[in-house]
Amino acid sequence: MKILIAATKTCQHRPALEKVLQEAWLPYKVNYFEDHPEIFEKYHLKHSPLLIVDEKVESVGMPEIDIIIELKARNRDISQFRTPKRDKNHMIPKNIGTESGLVEVDITWGSIQSISAAHAVHTVGELEVYQHHIKGLPIIDARKPDTSDGVTIPGSKNIPYDKLIGRIDELDKNNPSIFFCNGPQCPQSSTAIKNLLDAGYPGDGILYYRGGMHDWITLGLPVQKL
Repeated sequence: MKILIAATKTCQHRPALEKVLQEAWLPYKVNYFEDHPEIFEKYHLKHSPLLIVDEKVESVGMPEIDIIIELKARNRDISQFRTPKRDKNHMIPKNIGTESGLVEVDITWGSIQSISAAHAVHTVGELEVYQHHIKGLPIIDARKPDTSDGVTIPGSKNIPYDKLIGRIDELDKNNPSIFFCNGPQCPQSSTAIKNLLDAGYPGDGILYYRGGMHDWITLGLPVQKL
């Protein structure tokens, strides 16, 4: 959904309309008639501001509250609010210089995943991953090798999500496995989990570590080279 405010630079109502959209968590752009005369020509309207959604004029002047409620209902993708993707991005937090404990995080890649991979699957955090590890229980790195940057959680086994069904016999049928990937914006482990469930694998045999390598590294926890 593309929301545009078209207004004159002197429009007194534009700031109020922007505030309404911001409070509704609705992403938008502002184009001024003075800089974009093609907007004036296209819609043949002399009023300001115009609220234009997907190239259709939704309101002239300040919109009614019903319009804002309807737009909120249509807008379900939180990724629209994120910083635009960088041309050269990296999934794994990288060390900064030689000083220990400082990393650079790229916040622009991927798409934000739900805290729950599936209704039948429990989501865990770092403490549960560590306890799982010291008990010798299975931890599965569901990433494709070209997205791993050569590091993983110690003690984990790499089974890429797109190979998992063909390697399902490698999973421990007697103990639950923790699945992870590159973090809250990475879909690889949640995809692996959905594929397993679709194949009839029991939900109580799956645990989801949504934080993945992103949270693991930014919390200063140890990594292992692949």
